[in-house]
Amino acid sequence: MSIKPIPRPVATASRPSIVQLVLKERADLYVAYIPLFKEGGIFISTNRDYKLGEDVYMLLTLPEETQRHPVTGKVAWITPAHAAANQTQGIGVKFPADEKSQMLKARIEEILGANLVSSRPTNTI
Repeated sequence: MSIKPIPRPVATASRPSIVQLVLKERADLYVAYIPLFKEGGIFISTNRDYKLGEDVYMLLTLPEETQRHPVTGKVAWITPAHAAANQTQGIGVKFPADEKSQMLKARIEEILGANLVSSRPTNTI
């Protein structure tokens, strides 16, 4: 009688998805920025399936800039397809609590200026 070992799944570290997000206009930044997160965050319109807490590596280009800001954030909320009030399907990605992200948040808020307190609808909460 021969005994065969049972194959066991090999644990692999999941790699974060990579998203290039180019926000050409301030209005695009306004509807995507998430000021409710302490560290800041960004909404990404996508129909790809994500899980809460999943890492997302972003190359974020802000309006009137050519520099791409690399950020590895975490999915903090998901807006599913066919959400109430015709919300755009996508994910809210929270920036990490690091110095680079604090500088990015400050730059975004500088670009948005007084628009931060606007009552216009956004893709966020």
